[in-house]
Amino acid sequence: MTDHQRTEPSKAADDRMSLTSFLDYQRATLAMKCQGLNADQLKRRAVPTSSLTLLGLVRHASEVETSWFRLVLNQEQLKPRWPAVDGVYGEFLVSDADVDESFTYWREACERSRAVTDSFESLDDTVAFRDETISLRYVLTHMIEEYARHNGHADLLREAIDGAVGE
Repeated sequence: MTDHQRTEPSKAADDRMSLTSFLDYQRATLAMKCQGLNADQLKRRAVPTSSLTLLGLVRHASEVETSWFRLVLNQEQLKPRWPAVDGVYGEFLVSDADVDESFTYWREACERSRAVTDSFESLDDTVAFRDETISLRYVLTHMIEEYARHNGHADLLREAIDGAVGE
């Protein structure tokens, strides 16, 4: 896994730059929470009351990126990379997961998401998906919320693994 530097979003950017910058900041935060850990640590269920792992969060982020940007916005026909098993999202089942492959897939999903975003002229552009109208603005905002929530989980997991805390 390579190092990821976070870039603070501009405090004076337009809406599109603000949303895409905050999303990239959240993506970089997830990478930072995983940085420097070995495969066993990334797969560790570090909080006794939860089955979450850092690697599971990375794989989940991959699926969410792919779902919202490629399936919804780009209208591609896709199947989950890690199908559910007995009602559990497959991305969270990490005991046999390949760490490098998982991070590569996540990085590629983020790049594809950026490309889809760039293909939309306006944040207000919409697509029809399952009887709903969904804008690029909604997807970017939702993705920021998704990452921010899971980065809170990642922060707790990382602290339980090796004591690292903070942003």
